[in-house]
Amino acid sequence: MKGLLIKDFKLIKMHRNYFAMIIAIAFVISLLTEDTTFMLGFISFITSMFTISTISYDEFDNGNAFLFTLPIDRKKYAAEKYVFGMLLGGCSLFLAIILAVILNLIEKSDTISNILISGGMLLPFILLLLSILIPFQLKFGSEKGRIVISAVFSIVFLISFVLGKSIGMLGINIAEVINRISLLGAGGLFILIFVISMIVVLFSMKVSISIMNKKEF
Repeated sequence: MKGLLIKDFKLIKMHRNYFAMIIAIAFVISLLTEDTTFMLGFISFITSMFTISTISYDEFDNGNAFLFTLPIDRKKYAAEKYVFGMLLGGCSLFLAIILAVILNLIEKSDTISNILISGGMLLPFILLLLSILIPFQLKFGSEKGRIVISAVFSIVFLISFVLGKSIGMLGINIAEVINRISLLGAGGLFILIFVISMIVVLFSMKVSISIMNKKEF
């Protein structure tokens, strides 16, 4: 797995100008809008999505056929994408938090505690997003994967809309449910969401390993 991680991080190095541009754009927009939390989501989500790009690079010109002649197996390959995604998402989020704190010292537009809480809450959602995207990318590839992922998100949006309407018709008080959840506090809520996201990650990883074991190159 170490070799796969090195390979993917070398790909990042090749695109360092792109990532520098993303950071610069996020910093300027946050500076102009006086919204320090904007760069947290922008930098971390855009950067972590590069995990999906590494799969496309591996598939390009039948690269996987060569890759699996090396001393790696399909299980490690699938698992590495999750490890790489978590490292990339975590490191980019940490960098974004540092930049947001620096910007806040200049503008005084937010509190450091709010920046830290916002950053902490973003991490589980990055993990959830990767858990959805990686299996589809491995299964359908770059071109078909985009179509399938778009369809999946459309279905999720539709289900959420219908569910929201149904809850209203059933007379369930959403505000009361939110108030009860808020009793957990920021720390308790973060732990709950993080645990749920890790369960989803493990399930997604199992699916991805199964997909890789069935693929032919």
